[in-house]
Amino acid sequence: MNKGTTGAGELIARITHLEMLAPPAHRVQMPMGPRLAVLRATDMPAAFYRYLYRQVGKAHHWLLRRDLPDGELLPLIHSTSTEIQVLYVDGSPAGFFELDLSRLPGEAEIIYFGLTPDFQGRGLARFFLSEAVFAAWAHQPQRLVIHTNTLDSPRALQLYQRIGFSPYAFSEETVEPWL
Repeated sequence: MNKGTTGAGELIARITHLEMLAPPAHRVQMPMGPRLAVLRATDMPAAFYRYLYRQVGKAHHWLLRRDLPDGELLPLIHSTSTEIQVLYVDGSPAGFFELDLSRLPGEAEIIYFGLTPDFQGRGLARFFLSEAVFAAWAHQPQRLVIHTNTLDSPRALQLYQRIGFSPYAFSEETVEPWL
């Protein structure tokens, strides 16, 4: 997938919308080697959320929460319909996922998922995505959705499909680059 640009320095993201209609039969096993922990974050401070959001999302030009003031961000991430879990590797934060549960019982969404650059390429993504999928299915939605685009890791779409998601729609959006 190629990153497209417009004449004004904006990026064109080609989005693949994916769904899963039943939970996978098995979790992906935790990789051997480093000490791993996946912890649910409750009442996460805005500064820690911003750190994770920037570390994971900057390279992919994540946009929705990039410039939100604390007064708008905190109600979103502390909502009862939001679940955030953080992956730690040998004690360091290595990534996070965020679930949007506001459309239950019909649908749950993995709204954010990713690893920080220091922990990419270590064989952690498949395990961590499996954790996100099973966390979402614990809320018993009728379907689980996730979205990826051409600004994400080129391996994201393959990973999502290997774990059990299937594309159901495609779209495009213009994104302001994160400098």
